[in-house]
Amino acid sequence: MFYREAGQFKPTYQADSQIFPIRQDRIGIMLLLAIAFLAVPLVATPYMFSAILIPFLIFSLAALGLNILTGYAGQLSLGTAAFMAVGAFAAYNFMLRIPGIPVLLAFVLGGLCAALVGVAFGLPSLRIRGFYLAAATLATQFFVVWCLTKIQWFTNYSSSGVITAQKITILGYNFDTPGSKYVLTLAIVCVMALMLRNMVRTNVGRSWMAVRDMDVAAEVIGFRLMRTKLLAFAVSSFYCGVAGALYAYAYLGTVEPEAYSLDLSFRILFMIIIGGVGSIIGAFFGAAFIVLLPILLNIIAHALQLPTSVASNLELMVFGALIIFFLIVEPHGLARLWQIAKEKLRLWPFPH
Repeated sequence: MFYREAGQFKPTYQADSQIFPIRQDRIGIMLLLAIAFLAVPLVATPYMFSAILIPFLIFSLAALGLNILTGYAGQLSLGTAAFMAVGAFAAYNFMLRIPGIPVLLAFVLGGLCAALVGVAFGLPSLRIRGFYLAAATLATQFFVVWCLTKIQWFTNYSSSGVITAQKITILGYNFDTPGSKYVLTLAIVCVMALMLRNMVRTNVGRSWMAVRDMDVAAEVIGFRLMRTKLLAFAVSSFYCGVAGALYAYAYLGTVEPEAYSLDLSFRILFMIIIGGVGSIIGAFFGAAFIVLLPILLNIIAHALQLPTSVASNLELMVFGALIIFFLIVEPHGLARLWQIAKEKLRLWPFPH
């Protein structure tokens, strides 16, 4: 009964169009942010920061970027890791070749470089769709990794191809501990998630969803397909580029092409399938599921004393089974289950 909007009147249009129009949602988000920013840094261990929390936030941001393109605009992509790699290497080169450039500005410029690459490789979406578009974005993955590996200028002529990321310094403060990197990553992810939440409610978001549902009808009623699809590629690649820069600087500590493999693209695709396609909260659910599941499976394998060959392949088998399960039972993923739970809570204790 505590989750009901009865009596919450909206006297103005601005109040009715808030990002979180229900008071309980606003209170819940503020409590969650307070716990994430204040309580978690006090109780979490360095292992939790480095192995769970930071990769969860980075993968959530990358899943948000892919969800813009696949979930909201309906353009299938298998090159997410490539756009992340562009963002990481662009941020590294901006910081290397422009002395004194702020780290956050380098991240933004890295995201913009990823957006330009996304627009360039998004041009085939104007003519092809579905499986053929996925194949085109798959070519992006191989081409970008090949360029970063073969053109040594991107790696500053490193003999190994693996380079150490520069230190993160903002306003004279060094973010060199796992806790400080977690707070920085959390702040960036929260800001960009709120920006996306607001964006999908605007005319831009509505144009994406119109093209996703039926592009011919969307063009008939006045939406410009070229601008809408390329904008989706640009914004999606920007989010992925920033996530890639954070992946290199806040998580790995190195900038290397091998870290942005095709396997990473598939993992992020699994995140939005399990979490929920076309859902912002689904990206967080999917990222949490993918990050925590290997840890849980590792604990189970050790408890059951499974053979090494079985334990090493258990994660792949479970991932495949879960993908099939969600596609058959609940195509909208964990986000849909969360929505159903909220609807039931609104009517509690009365049945449907």
